[in-house]
Amino acid sequence: MKISSIVGKDKLTLSFEVFPPKTDSDFEKVKEAAFGVAAIKPAYISVTYGAGGSTSTNTLAIAKGIQEKYGVATIAHLTCVGASKDSIIKSLSDMRDAGIENVLALRGDKPKWFDGEPFKEYKYASGGFSVGGACYPEVHPDSANRQEDIINLKKKVDAGCEFLTTQMFFDNSVYYDFVENVRKAGIDVPVIPGIMPITRESQIENVIKLSGCKMPQQFIKIVDRFKEDKASMKQAGIIYATQQILDLYANGVKNVHVYSMNDSSVAGAIYNNLSDILSM
Repeated sequence: MKISSIVGKDKLTLSFEVFPPKTDSDFEKVKEAAFGVAAIKPAYISVTYGAGGSTSTNTLAIAKGIQEKYGVATIAHLTCVGASKDSIIKSLSDMRDAGIENVLALRGDKPKWFDGEPFKEYKYASGGFSVGGACYPEVHPDSANRQEDIINLKKKVDAGCEFLTTQMFFDNSVYYDFVENVRKAGIDVPVIPGIMPITRESQIENVIKLSGCKMPQQFIKIVDRFKEDKASMKQAGIIYATQQILDLYANGVKNVHVYSMNDSSVAGAIYNNLSDILSM
């Protein structure tokens, strides 16, 4: 099933992101974790892709397995940094052969081994083959300012991007302001908020480094209070993420995407917290 037929409708949905193993030796362990998230039967699942396509084979295997075993639609990430048109065409062909109908087209991070021009063929994630794209509510780290960032985002949508998924954020007002700005710019596709449950203090540094997002004072106080106790911190992180999602739904947002980090217990807890709301 195409994600474009799921999002942007009247029904509330919750979807999750999982990631494939970095090495083949970890495949079975990571597959089991990803399948645990799929067993919750979310609206769909996105499967990430390593820098420079380093996990492309495993991405495809996980996505295909989820669809075949659980009947859950999947969207496979496809990073274009350093890629040739031929390699992109080959990747898309492999996805079609595996029954994958959805692609999240991303510029992607520059892989450590790559020392050439990182965007030889595709400077941004624009391209007619894409279905979904990414966006940064707090401005893409490589953009000079918000205006430039939204101009580049508009290029993606004009190139055929059917929906957008945001980078994580921890203050919903950031998302609401962002959507208002992109609508003013003429971007009218669904903008799906991405929510990241922080269940360990150690996650925060990576989150800030990857997304550049700001941590609201309310969230900082929660972490400071519960970080020493693993169970309490996990519960607090799940509650905070659930409250963010509840607020989004209450304010008219129909679709929310959760970065699950392959943790089915976290994904399951959030889904259960919202089960009656999702069945409306």
